[in-house]
Amino acid sequence: MGFVGPEVVLDEPAFIHETALMYGKVYVGPGVSIWPQVVIRCELNEVRIGARTNVQDFVMIHIGFDHPTLIGDDCSIAHHATLHGCTIGDRCLVGINATVMDGATIGSNSVVAGHSIVNEGATFPENSIIAGVPGKLIKTLDASEGNLANADFYYRNALNYARGVYRTAKSGS
Repeated sequence: MGFVGPEVVLDEPAFIHETALMYGKVYVGPGVSIWPQVVIRCELNEVRIGARTNVQDFVMIHIGFDHPTLIGDDCSIAHHATLHGCTIGDRCLVGINATVMDGATIGSNSVVAGHSIVNEGATFPENSIIAGVPGKLIKTLDASEGNLANADFYYRNALNYARGVYRTAKSGS
């Protein structure tokens, strides 16, 4: 069974899975979905998750000693990602098993590719495609449309899960 601590603020999220664990000063914005086995821990600073962002299965969100973790609106934080004391702009996708470390900043409309590691203090502007170990800018591209579509899919899926509907029809099928 999950845990939502007394300092956690749930501001009308779409769906919080019963196995999620949230401790400390955490703000979960409107329409947010928190999926199975997510852990959000915040002994210092704070964690803020913007509207309609989805935090997928097995994600770990923690804070740095000197840095909060701030996630913008309409983001997708994919399975097994780790966010640690970083800032993620609006309409970003952080790929499967990616890690973003203390003091790093990812500009809006960006993608952090799966399995990438963004080092401490790294800063990437809006519209960045970031990949590798360590994460490097490999392309400049406004990924907002695709990222927003992914976040919208998760938002609609979360509303279904909240109603007990666990299957979604593909478009056109």
